[in-house]
Amino acid sequence: QVQLVESGGGLVQPGGSLNLSCAVSGSNFGINAMGWYRQAPGEQRELVARISRAGSADYAESVKGRFTISRDNAKNTAWMQMNSLKPEDTAVYYCNAIVDFVNYWGRGTQVTVSS
Repeated sequence: QVQLVESGGGLVQPGGSLNLSCAVSGSNFGINAMGWYRQAPGEQRELVARISRAGSADYAESVKGRFTISRDNAKNTAWMQMNSLKPEDTAVYYCNAIVDFVNYWGRGTQVTVSS
């Protein structure tokens, strides 16, 4: 059974940094795209960043230049380094992975940016 486990969320002041990680277990197949989505209260879930198996990444306009997504295929793990955090980045962040053409989601990790 494929499972995604996120870690690294927390409370940070504006301008601060956090590094989220997502470890995938239980997969007998190669993991295709991996990504991070977020959902703020009362809002729809939105794509933040995603990365292909080959390492090609794309980002939401709101985080370009501040967030960096990366992955290690041998470790079935992805990370997202978040710098220059803003209050509007506050949300639950969910990891997503496509394994054998099936979408899997983590349970989410809370990121709160506040002074």
